[in-house]
Amino acid sequence: PYYIDLNQNLYLQAGLHSSDPNLVVFVDTCVASPDPQDFDTLAYVIVKNGCVRDPSYTTYSSPSSHFARFKFNAFEFMRRHPLVFLRCELVVCRLQDFSSRCYRGCLTRSKRDTSS
Repeated sequence: PYYIDLNQNLYLQAGLHSSDPNLVVFVDTCVASPDPQDFDTLAYVIVKNGCVRDPSYTTYSSPSSHFARFKFNAFEFMRRHPLVFLRCELVVCRLQDFSSRCYRGCLTRSKRDTSS
């Protein structure tokens, strides 16, 4: 466990252990929940589909594309729950493959046309 106070910044780093220098890591989704088995019912979304949902979320540059570094602020959600669990999903892509998921950033679903 990692102990943190309310309104304290939480800094994270996710790394890829590979000798291939042509890979890059991208944070696709990151969700907090008081239940480590359920990240849907009572959850706080920090990043979803590459879209930042928490205004305190910030990414940081890294000396290697094999690492994703980011931070967010411990939120009000923590006041109501003694334990909060994180589940983050990352994507690994080829470096400079601009058509890959890593380079497309935030993906929003397009709305359906409701005309006849």
